[in-house]
Amino acid sequence: MAMVTTLFFMWGFLTCLNDILIPHLKAIFDLSYAKAMLIQFSFFGAYFVFALPSGKLIEWFGYKKAMVGGLLTMGLGALLFVPAASAPSFPLFLTALIILAAGITILQVSANPYVAVLGPEKTASSRLNLTQAFNSLGTTLAPWFGSLLILSGAPVALDVVRQMPPDQLQAYRLEQASSVKLPYIGLAIALFLLGLVIARFKLPVISSVEPHGKVQDSIWRYPRLIMGAIAIFVYVGAEVAIGSMLVSYMSQPNIGNISIQLAAKFVSLYWGGAMVGRFIGSAVLQKMRTGTVLGFSALMAFLLVGLSMGSFGHLAMWSILLVGFFNSTMFPSIFTLSIEGLGPLTGKGSALLVCAIVGGAIIPELQGVLADRIGIHHAFILPALCYVYIALFAFKNNKPHSEAPAPA
Repeated sequence: MAMVTTLFFMWGFLTCLNDILIPHLKAIFDLSYAKAMLIQFSFFGAYFVFALPSGKLIEWFGYKKAMVGGLLTMGLGALLFVPAASAPSFPLFLTALIILAAGITILQVSANPYVAVLGPEKTASSRLNLTQAFNSLGTTLAPWFGSLLILSGAPVALDVVRQMPPDQLQAYRLEQASSVKLPYIGLAIALFLLGLVIARFKLPVISSVEPHGKVQDSIWRYPRLIMGAIAIFVYVGAEVAIGSMLVSYMSQPNIGNISIQLAAKFVSLYWGGAMVGRFIGSAVLQKMRTGTVLGFSALMAFLLVGLSMGSFGHLAMWSILLVGFFNSTMFPSIFTLSIEGLGPLTGKGSALLVCAIVGGAIIPELQGVLADRIGIHHAFILPALCYVYIALFAFKNNKPHSEAPAPA
């Protein structure tokens, strides 16, 4: 558990750095909200492309080798930020993010179900909440790390940038983009070293879920899994859409009226709330049903997003930040409810759920389009609707897994 938990920390840290890259690259390349959200679209779109092949990797090589392969792929993606910043080129940044996300996808598909089955089934949600708390520790530290190293230089006003001659504009972009090099080189080294450690560590083989040749049954015969995949889609989409907009939202004159550097540090509170919630949730889920906790959290998140949309100033700012606390138990709770009772199909079921993380690509992009059309304040209607579905999924499946597969 301790060794696998380090993987959760690393992919949480790297995922949340996107929230800092969005305003940074938006300013450098003079992007609209919709174009800036291509960062999340590329990153989370990789989950859709690589999740099912990752399930095949587990089927062929087992969980441990898949984890090592994921770490090495992440390290390669982090290194590619150096040529992207040297160009500087927005398409190259997107390419580096896709490769980085491909590695994280392999980790997600292998590590999440591995933790879920490392003990009794009735406490699977509690264990996964605990490891996800360290994932949230990574997402909490990343905005501070990013604000200090990536957003350290104050950007020139946009109207001044637009008036620069081509040579001066290229030099300005090169200077601003260079701030990402050192952080991502350091992260690449850490990922390669962690891959080496995991390769040499003796992880136990879980015979009940470790694949033994080709499994004949189909994941599409399990309706709870399918509903869970949709819940993962809307949950990740809502969480990422809110996190991606926070810096721009809180720096609005009628919301927080603060600098983007200070707003980036406040993003830590959003992800820090998720970390605190997961530590609390790990204990609560020892006593309460997973569906009850999940449903309550989804309803509270819906109410807080609505409160932020209907208010201004500090009330709007703090209510949207508090959503992070109620996001905390959602992913591990949806995940464990969905894969319960899959047995040897756990790897394939996990791959489908991780594939649904593509919601983090699609929903933020749609929110970016909404922000360009109706304003950033009212664009939060999209994540609010996502939380309604999660609540419905939670209360419908708030019982021990007893369903038989649906007829083929």
